[in-house]
Amino acid sequence: MDLLAVLSGFAVGAIVGMTGVGGGSLMTPLLMGVFKLHPAVAIGTDLWFAALTKSGGSWAHHRHGHVQYRVAALLMAGSLPATLATVGALHWSGLSAGWSSTLTMTLGIALLLTAVSVAYRRLWNRLGLRLERWLPERRKAALTVAAGVLLGVLVTLSSIGAGAIGATLLLLLYPRLPAQQIVGTDIAHAVPLTLVAGIGHAFLGHVDWGLLVALLAGSLPGIWLGARLTRTLPERFVRGVLCASLVGAGVKVLS
Repeated sequence: MDLLAVLSGFAVGAIVGMTGVGGGSLMTPLLMGVFKLHPAVAIGTDLWFAALTKSGGSWAHHRHGHVQYRVAALLMAGSLPATLATVGALHWSGLSAGWSSTLTMTLGIALLLTAVSVAYRRLWNRLGLRLERWLPERRKAALTVAAGVLLGVLVTLSSIGAGAIGATLLLLLYPRLPAQQIVGTDIAHAVPLTLVAGIGHAFLGHVDWGLLVALLAGSLPGIWLGARLTRTLPERFVRGVLCASLVGAGVKVLS
C-alpha cells in the first residue's frame, strides 16, 4: 500500500474532521497534482472516497433526527437525473480533449465557490432570511429541485459541491432550519449523489481502485483525530487555512 496515499488520506481526513468540509475540495487537486492522475480519474476516485467517508456521517445524523428527508428527496429529484445525464454526455462524447478542459475548468470554479461558501457561511444564512419575503413556500420545492440539478452537474464534473456548496444552497432556501439539520440533510443528499456519480465514472473506467483503498485507510484515523482537534484549535483559524488552501488550489487548476 502506497504510504504517500495513506498519509494524504490521513491529512484530508483530519481537515474534514476539523471543519466538516474540504474532503472533495482538497482531494481532487491532490490526486491531480501529487499523484498525476488524469482529471477524470481524479474526479471518479474522489467521488468514491466521498461516498464512502460520508456514509458514516449520514447514518449518525439519521440516528439523531437531523435529516429533513423531504428536502433531501427534492434535491435528489434534481441531482440524480442531472448526474445520469452528465455521465451519459461524458460517455457518448468519448471524453475528448474538450471535455478534459471542461472538467479542469469546472474543478477550478468549484474550488473557488467552495472557498466563498466556507468563508461567508453566516452571511448566507442572513441573506436567506431576507429572501424569504420574495420566496413563498410554494416555490421552494421547485427551487430545491433546481438546486439539485445544479449540484448534480457540478459534482459529476468536478466531484466538488455536495458539501459546502450544497449547504450554502440549503441556507439560502431554508434559513430557519437548525444548523444540525442543514448539515444532516446536506450529507444525507451527498451520499447517494456522490455514489451515483461515482458509479457512472467507474463505468467509464475513471477510478483508481488501489489508490482509493490506500486513501480510505488513512482517512479514517485522520477524521477521528480532526474531530478531537476541533476542541483545541480556533474555528476561525481552521476555516481561514482551509479557505486559503481552496483558493490556492482553484487558482492553480485554472492557471
